[in-house]
Amino acid sequence: MSLKEKLMEDLKTSMKEKDTLRKNTITMVRASIKQFEVDERVDADDDQILKIISKQLKEKKNSIEDFKRGDRQDLVDQTNAEMEILQEYLPEQLSDEELEEIVKKVISDKGYSSMKDMGNLMKDVMPIVEGKADGSRISEIAKREFS
Repeated sequence: MSLKEKLMEDLKTSMKEKDTLRKNTITMVRASIKQFEVDERVDADDDQILKIISKQLKEKKNSIEDFKRGDRQDLVDQTNAEMEILQEYLPEQLSDEELEEIVKKVISDKGYSSMKDMGNLMKDVMPIVEGKADGSRISEIAKREFS
């Protein structure tokens, strides 16, 4: 079953179970997928859908900080719940140890030695960990390795 089909099935289930949060979250993802398909004039495959979900997850993480500054705990809780739903569709996230191992391997294989190489390092690591790790985590590990 493709990711698009799974989202549709989960949407139907959430509607039957009157799970409003799950229904709204899945509807938001499906709308983003549809927008991508219209913009790019393609039928989104699983990899593209994973990128869309990852992007939404990142946006939600960023908005949590704004909600905390605005002292809106209700929105923080809701956004955390939405993030948990989105993570169900992503592959299992890599642990910090696994991620550190990948970053160290790429650094040694390519001969990177300083923060000047950060852009190239990110370009080399991101395809390896696509959907399994956030870019900010990779950046943190790389900064530790370069210092």
